[in-house]
Amino acid sequence: MLVATSAAASTQAFAAELRLGMITPPQHIWTQTAERFAETVAEQSDGELTVELFPSGQMGDESAMFSQMETGLLDMGIMTAALTSQREPSIVGWFTPFQFDSVEQAAKAAKTNAAQLMLENLESKGLHAFGYTFAGMRHMLMRESAVESAEDVSGKNMRIIPFAAMNTWWRAVEARPTPISLPDVYQGLQNGMLDGVDIDLDALVGSGFYEVAEHLTLTSHMAFPAVSVMSQASRASLSDAERQLVDTAMEDALAWGIEAQIEAEARNRAMLEKRITVTELADAESVFSTANQAFAERFGGHPIIQAFQKQSNELLNAK
Repeated sequence: MLVATSAAASTQAFAAELRLGMITPPQHIWTQTAERFAETVAEQSDGELTVELFPSGQMGDESAMFSQMETGLLDMGIMTAALTSQREPSIVGWFTPFQFDSVEQAAKAAKTNAAQLMLENLESKGLHAFGYTFAGMRHMLMRESAVESAEDVSGKNMRIIPFAAMNTWWRAVEARPTPISLPDVYQGLQNGMLDGVDIDLDALVGSGFYEVAEHLTLTSHMAFPAVSVMSQASRASLSDAERQLVDTAMEDALAWGIEAQIEAEARNRAMLEKRITVTELADAESVFSTANQAFAERFGGHPIIQAFQKQSNELLNAK
């Protein structure tokens, strides 16, 4: 358990405490982002407001944490956009296949009006959303061989995040999406229950999956954001000054996390290239055109998703 506290012991008896949960382990960028937030809050409030962190799913999975924010057991979370999309469907737009080439591009798109509207729509769900941060782009790690065509994943047991967008995309190329928990992936690859994993480089390196699967194909087929959220009831319990402090500290932490992730992408790739076979599928978008079309047919009609795709393209193509 990680706790941000003040050295001023005399204030601790009267300190207000916020509880923030996440599924990521201590070494993950999102957990480090939360640590930075907690440290800033404690420092700038002179210990009168503290943040207790619960990483590695200590409070349960993300569905449980969302429920706890509704009941007051948990105040805040850095939650995957995947599970947050179950509260606000337009957030699925972030998983538009091949919309972005890099974390840097995805981070720019967070400033679009459509991306901000996704956050605003969470207000009606009892949540205040501060903003986005990012894990790495999604790639394909396989036990037996690199991915050169869609046929290479057909019939294969692929570990995915269990939500509609990713499930739709993988089923369209006749893979077998297998939504097992992240801590069970290592053993699943080791014993052959899994043939591969849809994964970002952070989780791949941090969990040591390169020890049991030696073929990484770089596809960047989806971005993978997180949304920082707070229960509206918890937010209402803070004073105006405390809300301002929390807002500023979180804005700083999320921006730091994005920059740290951009740097981590190159560092993780360099490390993996020394350990396993790493190949880049240059025409990945066309290789997985069937899956891309399946996503478009199921989700592309949503007006906010359409606006997000259009605004992102305009932003990234602007000179």
